Amino acid sequence: MRLVRARIKGYKSIKDTGYFDVERTKTIFVGPNEAGKTAIFQALQRLNPPSGVIPFNPLRDYPRSDYDRDIARGGIDPAAFTVVECHFALEPPDVALLPPGFTDAIYVVGRRLDNSSWHRIDGGPKQLMFSDIENDLDRFSAHIDRNFKKDNPASAEEDIPSNELLDVLGLMADDDRIDSDLSKRMLSWMKNNLVYVDEGGAEEERYRRLKEQLTNVEKNERSLNICRSLLPKFVLYSNYLKVRPMIHLGKMAERIEKDLVEDPEYDYGNKCFLKFLGFTAKDLSLTGEISKAEVQTQDEMREYMDRLDDRKYRLNAASIRLTEEITSIWSPDPDKPEASKLEIDVDGQYLKVVVKDELGVEVELDQRSEGFQWTFSFLVVFFAEADSKHDNSILLLDEPGTSLHALKQAEFRNTVSKLSEKNQTLFSTHSPFMIGSNEIERVRVVEMTDREAGTVVCTPETATDYAALLPVQEALGFDIAQSMFSNGKNLILESLPDYWYIETLSEMMRSAGLPALDDDISVMPVSSTGKIAYFATIMHAKKLHVTALSDSLSESHRRDQDKLVNAVGARHVMRSKDFIDQNINMPTIEDLMRNTLVGVARSELGWDVAQYVSSMPNTPILKIFDDRMGSEYSRVKLTKAFMNWARSKTEGFALMEADEQKRFKNLMAEINGSFG
Repeated sequence: MRLVRARIKGYKSIKDTGYFDVERTKTIFVGPNEAGKTAIFQALQRLNPPSGVIPFNPLRDYPRSDYDRDIARGGIDPAAFTVVECHFALEPPDVALLPPGFTDAIYVVGRRLDNSSWHRIDGGPKQLMFSDIENDLDRFSAHIDRNFKKDNPASAEEDIPSNELLDVLGLMADDDRIDSDLSKRMLSWMKNNLVYVDEGGAEEERYRRLKEQLTNVEKNERSLNICRSLLPKFVLYSNYLKVRPMIHLGKMAERIEKDLVEDPEYDYGNKCFLKFLGFTAKDLSLTGEISKAEVQTQDEMREYMDRLDDRKYRLNAASIRLTEEITSIWSPDPDKPEASKLEIDVDGQYLKVVVKDELGVEVELDQRSEGFQWTFSFLVVFFAEADSKHDNSILLLDEPGTSLHALKQAEFRNTVSKLSEKNQTLFSTHSPFMIGSNEIERVRVVEMTDREAGTVVCTPETATDYAALLPVQEALGFDIAQSMFSNGKNLILESLPDYWYIETLSEMMRSAGLPALDDDISVMPVSSTGKIAYFATIMHAKKLHVTALSDSLSESHRRDQDKLVNAVGARHVMRSKDFIDQNINMPTIEDLMRNTLVGVARSELGWDVAQYVSSMPNTPILKIFDDRMGSEYSRVKLTKAFMNWARSKTEGFALMEADEQKRFKNLMAEINGSFG
């Protein structure tokens, strides 16, 4: 089950985030301080939290500015107000557990302010409403009454079967849903009165139809319960939930037993550590306090040794598990291992964690880097909170890796990517180094430009707050700066969508076993046609090899094109129209795959422009989308839809039309050849 969409209302700084999409693997949330990133994660966690998470409290959690009007004065009913709503796509293993008809279904679940929850399934078998069966039920009950009166002519009016049905239905309205309890009672009434149904007639067919509809209600109810059981657990990890590498067990046991510390987060990391190990602080403490007086007989000695060995073996197993997990995501240099082995040991009242390197030297965990300690603490809290079901958990990482060096943060992106392969991951960051230049489509911008409106979530192309967008802009700027004067081969593109298309199509071709963009070519998007000439001229002057690919330039940019040709030579200047064999006025890269994009837009976005494209062969495809989709159209949205489609289709390039494949084969060959 995969989270695809969410919405949060009425929680702390959030009035209404609006619906926001969630990526298949990892989704990145950026925004300034106090924009509401942490509040979003906290609300999401409460949809299906680990044990011990504090539930919603209207007094503490509802937006303070609206509390008097909405809560104190009864403006809203907490039992009817949904705080967090999430939509989940059902994966093939989920669908296999359900009756037929749920292949494209979406499981929707919400949690209200009073901590009650609701759920439904969209796109599966239609839920039965009273209006769906009301007419059939009226005719059927009238038929039953007539036959009842024939068989019981002396009966009173209040004894007719329809009166019993009215008691079952109560005050049902047309838009009321038939639930499983009501369907069972209606089926029971029908069965009890089956003797009054004429055999072989229309009413017997009506009986079968009603029975089938009501029986399906119970099947759908069972499907809902199955989906509920498959709901992922939300595991929130923040930097302050740190595991201390050395714990005094006796003192910790006393703090917990006597509740000496008011801050519930003070020992939270250590509690998770002990939960992961399978012990309590008191158990380990008492084991270390055994005196000689308590071990006098041979049986007592054997029992004591068994307790020590059990502790030793369990700690050893935990050490091995943590070692495997931390080395799999920490990405150490294979030539210089950063963590050969983690060891957990108890010495008297002290539980400690040490790292043994490749030379066998033991170093306490707190002597390692903050980043390594963060990774260790995260894994411990993750495994403990997920209750050993971490394969069905969604990770919410609040500001991960803040203690890492900038370049190590860039490496840590790979760590998060590895985590997200098994566990869908949402993380927040202020750091541009935690955002790859090829991950902009995964970014969600959290902004609060108006206190009255509260926290909202949007995409980079629709964001209005410069401070919120700053990490994204810095990420792109850093990537360009790193590659601008260091790579021998540079391909300059006109825009970020062009970059996404080239990278995606190159990867599709590589997966298909076809020649793709050479690995040593650095791809650099700039923000406008005019800047292509500017960047190319500077880089060419630095003796770097440069090729530029742009959309077909208008007359207003003819001077820029002339500059570009003079700077790098005509062989190194390419335009989209050079690879299209039809007369399109100023085509873009999208026109190289018009028909594929039409299909992708229809399947991924619900945009159907097929009839217009076929009747307007000389009009640029983007102009058709813009004219026909109006305010709904966005080039970035279309590009992202294509990227999502490409990721979901292992044979993606083969699904494109033959002439489209030929165009991109020629394009990649020309680009590679220009550096020959």
